[in-house]
Amino acid sequence: MFHGLEHTAIATPDPRKLAQWYVDNLGFHINFTYDVFYFVKAPNGTMLEIIPSEGDQQKQKMKDPGIRHLAIAVDDFDGAYENLKQKGVRFLTEPYNNQGNRLVFFEDGDGNILHLIHREKPLP
Repeated sequence: MFHGLEHTAIATPDPRKLAQWYVDNLGFHINFTYDVFYFVKAPNGTMLEIIPSEGDQQKQKMKDPGIRHLAIAVDDFDGAYENLKQKGVRFLTEPYNNQGNRLVFFEDGDGNILHLIHREKPLP
């Protein structure tokens, strides 16, 4: 009956601008738009819907309640990290290893928290 997540939505004051950030920085492509809504698709097929926001944006902290980050899988961690650094992406941590995984946390164009991850072994 249930198949899993089809997409995750992110609300922003400027959906077009944030959608383009994912295209320019993470290799996503805009695969569907209507009105002021943008769907961006990652190379592995996962999607984000970028929608208009209402009200003031609050600064996110790493452990606030609710959805905290989006994990971006990479096969060349150091290359991806250097690529984002060269693009001026704001990092929240330095790269580190955790149980054989390589991680670093950073922000998208609106300050939403993401992280790069390269797993030594895929999750079961």
